[in-house]
Parts: sequence; structure tokens; C-alpha cells
Amino acid sequence: MTLVELIVAMVIIGVCLASLLSVFSRTSRASTDPMVIKQMTAIAEGMMEEIQRMPFAAASNNGLPSNACARDNYNNLEDYNQYQNKPCDVMGTAIPGLDAYQVNVAVVKVVAGPMLLATAGDSFEITIKVSRGTDSFTLRGWRTNFGKFQP
Repeated sequence: MTLVELIVAMVIIGVCLASLLSVFSRTSRASTDPMVIKQMTAIAEGMMEEIQRMPFAAASNNGLPSNACARDNYNNLEDYNQYQNKPCDVMGTAIPGLDAYQVNVAVVKVVAGPMLLATAGDSFEITIKVSRGTDSFTLRGWRTNFGKFQP
């Protein structure tokens, strides 16, 4: 093997190694993405379950909570409209490790759409958007006044 052949072989091996390492680098950098998506999904589903379990209309309004993140005074669906904060429990205690996430909630009365059989004002569309940096996850659900016409 001559010196020229040896240099050409080393260049080819170097290019191959560089391309392989760039693939591994990209893969390892994006390996946490599924965890972030799963975490955003879990936050949105937890918030959706909390909102959908609320009464359709409150007998009396308890007012706003003392802590901006707390939701312990919320007593109906509409109290959650325009809620924006970092993930926290109902009492307002921040959840460790979720500081980078942001939760936005919109609760809107549905006039027409997927709930065509419901009378006007008897259904709400709940939209929860959880974001982290440039990533976001949106979960949409509905809540109807299903017990209104039951004896």
C-alpha cells in the first residue's frame, strides 16, 4: 500500500465516522422528546379530568383563589376559563420538575358543532394547551349538562 492510498483510505474512514457520529448526535439529542410529549399529555389529561368533574353551574360563586395557581375555590366549569399558569395541584402547590411547562385553559359555551343535540348553553368546549419552549400539546374535550332533563 502506497502513501497516497493510505491517505485516501484515512479520508474515507474519517468521512464515514463523521457522518455516523452526526447521526448518533442527532438521535441522542432528540431522545428526550417522547418524554416531553408524554409529560405534556399527562398534564393536559389531568387538567381535563379536573375540569370535566366540576358541576355544570355553581349555586354560588366563591370568588378567586388567594394563590394565582390555586383552584380550590373554583366551583364550576366557567371558573377555569382563561386559566394560565405553571402546573400545580388544586391547592396551588407547584409540582417539582414541571417549571418549564405552561398550562392555558379555555372554556367556551358551544352554540353549534359536535354537540348538536344539546340545547343552546348546555354544553362547553374545553381546550387545554400545554407548552414547553417551542413544543406544545392541545387537548380538546366537551362537557354537557347531561343531568338537566333527568328526574
